[in-house]
Amino acid sequence: MVRPKKNRLVAFNPEISYFKPRGIPMVDLEEVSLTVDERESIRLSDLLGLSYEEAGQRMGVSRATFGRIIQRARKVIADALINGKAINVDGGNYTIMEDNRIFICDECKYKWDEPLGTGKPENCPACKSQYFHRVSE
Repeated sequence: MVRPKKNRLVAFNPEISYFKPRGIPMVDLEEVSLTVDERESIRLSDLLGLSYEEAGQRMGVSRATFGRIIQRARKVIADALINGKAINVDGGNYTIMEDNRIFICDECKYKWDEPLGTGKPENCPACKSQYFHRVSE
């Protein structure tokens, strides 16, 4: 039996969910699907320049899982760009993050929240450790 997929953390729901080559009517286009969590992996790694480790933590998955997500995303995008296909961004296993971000310390297990837009905390407020990660509730 296959283990169920864990929901990935996504910063926001994409407002733009469809891309197509200019000048080609929709009826003449093939379409590929990019999931919302795959789109988030592209944003974190390629747009923000985060390492797989950092991006995986932000999405609530391991570095290896993040690597598999972004590999699939890049393959879908490459297929669309090279072969002139439309990209539909929809679906996937994800949870939209709330207004507050929740962190847990890897050392003392202290859990705290920070408002969105304040940047990554420098350390755990309880034990001052720099080893913590973001989680979803």
